[in-house]
Amino acid sequence: MPGIRSTGPLTRQSPTVAKESSLTLDRGLALLQAVADSDTEAPTISDLATAIGASRAAVYRLLVPLQARGLVRREGSKVRLGLGLLQLAAKVAPQLRVAALPALRELAEAVGATAHLTVADGDEAQAIAVVEPSWTTYHVAYRVGTRHSLFKGAAGKAIALRADEPAWVGTVGELQPGAYGIAAPVRGVTDLRASVGVVTFEPLDGAAVGPRVVIAANAIAEALR
Repeated sequence: MPGIRSTGPLTRQSPTVAKESSLTLDRGLALLQAVADSDTEAPTISDLATAIGASRAAVYRLLVPLQARGLVRREGSKVRLGLGLLQLAAKVAPQLRVAALPALRELAEAVGATAHLTVADGDEAQAIAVVEPSWTTYHVAYRVGTRHSLFKGAAGKAIALRADEPAWVGTVGELQPGAYGIAAPVRGVTDLRASVGVVTFEPLDGAAVGPRVVIAANAIAEALR
């Protein structure tokens, strides 16, 4: 028929091939995790074979594509993480920021305070997304990239909240004199330790603002799943 061009029969992966590909991917990821879990001494090929339950020959094969993408590097018989992981990691914060902005904007406008998404980085908390309210006469200027201790300020303390503790935490003047903060943890996102919070120089009504912050944190968690 005019306008239609045959490209030949469609080829489909057999269930066996698809299963083998899935197993190979799973083993490759397990191998990468095993390298990452060795915090001090770089693991050897034999160490990795034991860690993932594979032969040394299988480990050598799995390392080839990981090396080609810069995710690992070989030093003789030892294996370390590669700089290619830094390029992947650099993409994480922008994606978190995009997912968080709608909920942060709604929170900032509703409360009239600067809203932020903060993630844990070791023993520090780092702000990776900030939204300032548009209608207030003045508000707290809170820069993306700002770092502080996980053990001070609402944002840091909220990250450490357990499931059996209150849903949000409030602090006054712990990071900056006269600043009020309320934050809630972002829960249910694998490997993410984060919180959503607001900060202002005006006293905050916890009974009203706390639940709003929790709703924003839940919305961001849902957007990231």
